[in-house]
Amino acid sequence: MAISKDLIRGHTDTIILNILNQGDSYGYQVAKSIRLLSNQQYDLNEATLYTAFRRLEKGDDITSYWGDETQGARRKYYKITTSGQQHLASALQEWEFAKDIISNLITGNINEGASL
Repeated sequence: MAISKDLIRGHTDTIILNILNQGDSYGYQVAKSIRLLSNQQYDLNEATLYTAFRRLEKGDDITSYWGDETQGARRKYYKITTSGQQHLASALQEWEFAKDIISNLITGNINEGASL
């Protein structure tokens, strides 16, 4: 069973910020990290990834720079900013708050313990 892209769509920026908070990285490596963290259950397509990079860079949550590879093509690396770290911390707080509520909303029984 694969996870629905709709379930993850609203969290793409947070996922990318989490990965970049662990160290600078480039597009292919970020995509590979997402596959690894999801136990091969989720692939972020390239168009979505680079759209998110542009959005995060425009919002000053990340910056980019060109690597100085001596072999192969030059890579564009992405680095989280202080603003991005604050955005990530805020998103993690929102997630912690929301996940229990969402769980209750989709699995809870209104006749067991809920007060109206």
